Amino acid sequence: MDTLLNIIAVEDHDALRDITVETLRDAGHEVVGVDCAEELVEIANTRHVDLMLVDLNLPGEDGISLTRRIRQCQPDIGIIMLTARGKVSEIMQGYASGADIYLTKPTTMEELNAAIQALARRLKPARPVTTALKLNLYKLTLSGAHRAVNLTAPEASLLAALARAPGQRLENWQLIALLGKAELDYSKAGLEMQVARLRKKLVQASVDVQPIKAIRQYGYQLSVAIQMV
Repeated sequence: MDTLLNIIAVEDHDALRDITVETLRDAGHEVVGVDCAEELVEIANTRHVDLMLVDLNLPGEDGISLTRRIRQCQPDIGIIMLTARGKVSEIMQGYASGADIYLTKPTTMEELNAAIQALARRLKPARPVTTALKLNLYKLTLSGAHRAVNLTAPEASLLAALARAPGQRLENWQLIALLGKAELDYSKAGLEMQVARLRKKLVQASVDVQPIKAIRQYGYQLSVAIQMV
C-alpha cells in the first residue's frame, strides 16, 4: 500500500503544476501547488509538510537556493528536484544543495510517484506490528497489555477521532471543536493539557513509545494502533 504524504509542489509552469497536483491528489496525497518560493512561505508555516517537489527555474529565488534554505530549516523533510537541467554538473549541484532525488524533465507521473514512495519509506517508515489498544466508547475505558484505564468522555472522543483520521492526525482547530469549544475562546495551553492527560493514560495502558506526537504549527498525530470495541 502506498504511503500518503503532505506535499507542496513548487512549479511556475501552470499547466504542469496543475497536472502534478491533480495526479498526486488522485493517488491520495495532500498536495498544494505554488508558483514561486515567495508564495511558499505562508503555506509552509501553516501546515505540516512531508515532501517538497522543487523546480529549479523559478521566478525570484531559484530552486537551488530554495532547496538549500529548506534543508537548513527542515533537515528531515523530503525534497525531489524536477528540472530540465540534465548536465552532470547541474545534477551534482542539485544533490549538493540538499535534494534527495533529482529527476530531469520530461518525467512521467509513474516515475515521480515511484520516487515519492522511495522517499516515503524514509519519511514514514512502517511501524512494527503491535497489539492494538482497545477503546470502549460506551464504558469509556482503554485496555492494553498492562491494565485498563478509565477515560473521560472528551478524552475518549479525542482518541477515537485521532484513530479514525487519515494518517491518524488532526489539526488543532479540529481537536478543539471535538472538545465542544470555540477556537477563539479556547487556548492552545488548554488543548495541550488535554492531550498531555490522554498521553499519560495511553502510557499507563501499555504504550512504551510516544503515543501522541505534536506536529509544529499543525496539530497532533496518534502513533499507536487503536481498536474500537
